Amino acid sequence: MTRAVIALGSNLGDRAGNLRSALSRLEERGIAVVARSAVWETVPVPADQPAFLNAAAVVETELAPGALLTTLKETERGLGRRPGRRWGPRPLDLDILYYGDLHLASDSLAIPHPRIGERPFVLAPLVEVLPRGSDRHRWALERLSEAGLEGVRRTGIVL
Repeated sequence: MTRAVIALGSNLGDRAGNLRSALSRLEERGIAVVARSAVWETVPVPADQPAFLNAAAVVETELAPGALLTTLKETERGLGRRPGRRWGPRPLDLDILYYGDLHLASDSLAIPHPRIGERPFVLAPLVEVLPRGSDRHRWALERLSEAGLEGVRRTGIVL
């Protein structure tokens, strides 16, 4: 089993329901969800769309990275995601942030996710699910401190 960290986002429809449904569908596919962050609401970029709800989850899987990515994309489609503009509105967005200690760069997948440190909406939930005191946790806290929480706020929503 490999531990991976997944970022979740939604800004169309029942946003919290979409995030919950995504985690349930992953569990139905044999991917164990072992930790969940709080849900964070984020001002969208570009701004001409509804606000996002974002979260992070630690999962355990026997799937290889490419198969995990395929499962995430199938889950997105199953919950209504359709092709559209890049960074546009969507009912669900799932990304692999980490996959064990793997470092991978291919045309279809980069692990760790290359833009983790640029995105407070990823960093804020990420620091909640990473083991406290770990190198990744300290790194994410430092990046979040540099980036700040402007446009990102913790909600009371529970996944």
